[in-house]
Amino acid sequence: MEQNVFGFRIVEGLQKINQDIQKNELNYHKKRVLVSKEFTFDAAHHLHCYEGKCKNLHGHTYKVVFGISGFTNEIGLVIDFGDIKKIWKENIEVHLDHRYLNETLPKMNTTAENMVVWIYEKMQEALNCSDSTYNGTRVEFVRLFETPTSYAEARREWMEDE
Repeated sequence: MEQNVFGFRIVEGLQKINQDIQKNELNYHKKRVLVSKEFTFDAAHHLHCYEGKCKNLHGHTYKVVFGISGFTNEIGLVIDFGDIKKIWKENIEVHLDHRYLNETLPKMNTTAENMVVWIYEKMQEALNCSDSTYNGTRVEFVRLFETPTSYAEARREWMEDE
């Protein structure tokens, strides 16, 4: 490998499975690891029995952050980020993005506090219903940002213990 004037090196050959690394070497450990992925969606809602500006119909650009933990598989992955995205798109986002939340969510006041629990439940349900690919994965937390500086959070220990 040679280095150029900028200090970068040019890789001459890619590492090859069963030649430079063996399949049994792909998973470095047997520890639980947390992976995180975030998404945004736009939606409208209003709050019932609330005296403030949120009693009127209005919208937000929400941000959702998932923390999902599990044990790495034989190639060192807990869950593929693309699989988290697929679950989000198919099971959760369809109820939220560019929707009137008071219509599409279960009967509830559409507060961030209520919505974050619903989102947590939907993600955990999808992980539980999947095949053994995600064996041992669990939602550790979900954060739902209603504004860039305001969020509600659901955590596994609160969801399971209470």
